[in-house]
Amino acid sequence: MGRGQKLRLVWLVPGLAVSGLLLSACQQQPTASVPAKPATTASTDPLLWVNPFIGTDGKGKTYPGATVPYGMVQLSPDNGRSGWDWISGYFYPDRQIAGFSHLHLSGTGAGDLYDISFLPFSGEFFQTLPAAGGKEALVRSERFSHATETASPGYYRVLLEDSQIEVELTAALRSGLQRYRYLKAGAPTMLQLDLTYSRNWDSTTATCLYQPDAYTLAGYRFSSGWAKDQKVFFYSKSSVPLLPVKALPQTLPADFSQCAQTGPTLFTAQFAGDSNTPRRELLLRTALSSVSIAGAAANLTADLATQTVSASTPEPQTGDFAVTLQQAQTAWRTELSQVDIDADAQTKTQFYTALYHSALAPRVYSDADGKYRGPDGQVHRLQRSSNKAANQALSSNQHYDFFSLWDTFRALHPWKTLFDTPRHQAMMFSLLEHYQHAGRLPVWNFQGNETDMMLGYHAVPVLVDSYLKGLLPDPDGSLGALILQAALVSANDHKFGIQSYRELGYVPFSERPWNVALTLEYAFDDSAIARLAHRLGKADIAAEFDRRAQNYRQHFDADSGFMRAKDQQGQFRLPFDPEAYHPEDYCEANAWQYSFFVPHDVSGLISLHGGQQAFVAKLDTMFLTGQQKKGVADPVHIAGALGDNHGLPEWISGFIGQYVHGNEPSHHVPYLYALAGRPDKTQALVRQIMRTLYQPIPDGLAGNEDAGQMSAWYLFSALGFYPVDPVSGDYVLGSPLVRQATLQLGNGKVLKIIANNQNEQHPYVKAVRLNGKPLSGAVLSHQTLMQGGLLEFDMSANPAPTGSI
Repeated sequence: MGRGQKLRLVWLVPGLAVSGLLLSACQQQPTASVPAKPATTASTDPLLWVNPFIGTDGKGKTYPGATVPYGMVQLSPDNGRSGWDWISGYFYPDRQIAGFSHLHLSGTGAGDLYDISFLPFSGEFFQTLPAAGGKEALVRSERFSHATETASPGYYRVLLEDSQIEVELTAALRSGLQRYRYLKAGAPTMLQLDLTYSRNWDSTTATCLYQPDAYTLAGYRFSSGWAKDQKVFFYSKSSVPLLPVKALPQTLPADFSQCAQTGPTLFTAQFAGDSNTPRRELLLRTALSSVSIAGAAANLTADLATQTVSASTPEPQTGDFAVTLQQAQTAWRTELSQVDIDADAQTKTQFYTALYHSALAPRVYSDADGKYRGPDGQVHRLQRSSNKAANQALSSNQHYDFFSLWDTFRALHPWKTLFDTPRHQAMMFSLLEHYQHAGRLPVWNFQGNETDMMLGYHAVPVLVDSYLKGLLPDPDGSLGALILQAALVSANDHKFGIQSYRELGYVPFSERPWNVALTLEYAFDDSAIARLAHRLGKADIAAEFDRRAQNYRQHFDADSGFMRAKDQQGQFRLPFDPEAYHPEDYCEANAWQYSFFVPHDVSGLISLHGGQQAFVAKLDTMFLTGQQKKGVADPVHIAGALGDNHGLPEWISGFIGQYVHGNEPSHHVPYLYALAGRPDKTQALVRQIMRTLYQPIPDGLAGNEDAGQMSAWYLFSALGFYPVDPVSGDYVLGSPLVRQATLQLGNGKVLKIIANNQNEQHPYVKAVRLNGKPLSGAVLSHQTLMQGGLLEFDMSANPAPTGSI
């Protein structure tokens, strides 16, 4: 199928469920026993509204496989190809599967992982495909059809057509469980484990595989890619004996070359009884660890310890598939039930899928015994018990990893401050543990590695926001002092243009690309440091960083109204075109998209433009100025288009004029109208974005999901508010899309949201009340919201009079 064609998933009415799983239209339904349907109706069970295929086509870069909330393992199919479309391993328009691997990134802009890849097969089916490094490789693969493919939270199923093998996947916290049914009577029952499988940025550097007994496989895969030093240890248990085609060591050899694999390793699954028996079933559970094979084995044991399986059953080593699936579904139901909404079917599907995607990052990285491999390459064990106050607040000792901070500081992390306080605290302590091991806070980390991807020191606003909201216990002030210390290390670095920023007040274009973006984002991060210093009574530090937070003014050109690049002498770069994407003075953006990035001082930005009226006019021009491919006479903007980029850079997608929703720098911009006295324009725009740039289809996201940020924007906006300045403790009001919502807040209180007179023809807000009292202005504080109660919006077909709300 051509790349330009759009594939639409057949999505059943929520009431049509099989064994509690929401299924796509299938020619062949699973016949295995799965847990009984939960005692909830289709309208109230949030699992039935999640579509994991959203974002697997187009630019979303999500994966459809099985995981649990914040789980270490993401067991998902891989198509076997390299390329931008296959960053997550799976691309919906593809029609083949080359394996099921245990680690995947959700919606990122770089391809890595795909570790520990298994593929059951019965025949020899190969294709020559583009693999890592642009090289072609002969890859064993199986054709499949979406008609026999199913996904829901914690579950994935597909039929491998060439071999006629039914594959089901589910997951626990640190392990994945696969179930294979070899449907053909008399056909070979083969299994491939490919520790050398690598695609996109990933490259295998070392492998080891040994087989302690007929039911057990163990070893490791080391690789280098986006994360330069990845170490993945694994331990697998099978429900039937696995006979290797080529003999394997039975113990971990002293000479690792004796267990190194140079390609796929093949096994025959040895089933008891007549080989002509159809539907022979194999269960395979694989646990991972960043520390050691022993750690992976202990993680497998810990996951199995949550089940009660009799030693007389055929599955004592792997655990029961139905029980594992039921536990995964229960975990997801608990996670998704933190918000209960009443809305139309499209909104419910979009909302609960966004809520699902928001819980895929960060994720657990520590083993069951608290050990993990840090950014220094060393193994560490959690020692939070030494912080008595912090330990009392933590419900579990977990170290988290996969912080896509340039994306997620904006909305994903503020979203998490509303719910599950203990888990959020553990994530914040994980950032500080990274600082203690690496000597600085993470920029963009995963698999224990710092990638230094993107820009800014955005761990700072994430930590400061949590601290100022009172989510991090600090009875003696030591925790605040540690956060400030870590923030100052980042802010006073000499790399990434920070030295020039400190000396000149800006980053000159002669020094590095993204120079305007660096200055603006450093200024925002500095405002967070200033706020923390004020809270801690550090007046001198607060004064310094209040001054630095104003450095955004260095780039403002009053004549054009844009933030512009400067040279070392302070002269603006010439020539200047605000629509141009090169030279790259702005990170994955142009001057339009970055000139409004002053979330910490919107009033100051409005003043620079000459007041609210002029500022609103500038915003209007942004949304009305079409994207231009230089050399083409007519604008290439197509309202609501999710697909072809018309020759624009890959990350410029989901645009309304010069506003780009498919990337993060301007996510807050629609809400700036409300802060400039025109809430009606905010209300109309956010409704338009929610309805046209989010769709319940595989190609339903306007840009990369980016570890939950794209979804978090939707979650906030659908409820009627958004954190324009994610450190201020304030939310800017918008236009809710739900009819009602009930939020189970992290402090135990309940917030109910009602949108009266809600429908598609009523995007405007006539009045807002909190617990019966009218709210004036465009802002609602986090502190007020966390008191719970009733937040009401009166919706209308017409804008409210200016200044009335």
